[in-house]
Amino acid sequence: MIKNEQEKIVSQNKKATHEYVIEERYECGIVLKGTEIKAIRCGKVSLQDSYCYIKKGEIFISGMNISKYEMGNIFNHKPDQTRKLLLHKQEIIRLDTKVKKDGITIIPTKVYLKKGLAKVEIALAKGKKLYDKREDLKQKATQKELRKY
Repeated sequence: MIKNEQEKIVSQNKKATHEYVIEERYECGIVLKGTEIKAIRCGKVSLQDSYCYIKKGEIFISGMNISKYEMGNIFNHKPDQTRKLLLHKQEIIRLDTKVKKDGITIIPTKVYLKKGLAKVEIALAKGKKLYDKREDLKQKATQKELRKY
């Protein structure tokens, strides 16, 4: 059976793989208000400096900037408000225990459209040390040199 799932990546957090070691990834929905979905479809999303946190059994994303929709009116949304993410309760509990136990961070890695719905990919990540970042840059440079020849 072939699945025809069309995904259009709207925004990616490119620094996430440089700053963190990503362990697990989850796909979750996002609660949007007003003209936010129209702004997302136009590609006006920034994940820079955004993070996720769990409060009272619910998961939220903070720091995600969805710019105002140009064609909107006085009922336009606030660009930098905190938004609720949609995950199953068991997944939220699993994430919460890992964050508290292992000192792991939850970061958003990309925002994309799937079957007309806005989805956010979040990841459990551990921060890299400076020497780890340097080692990754050396490996990328050697891979690039090998591809040349």
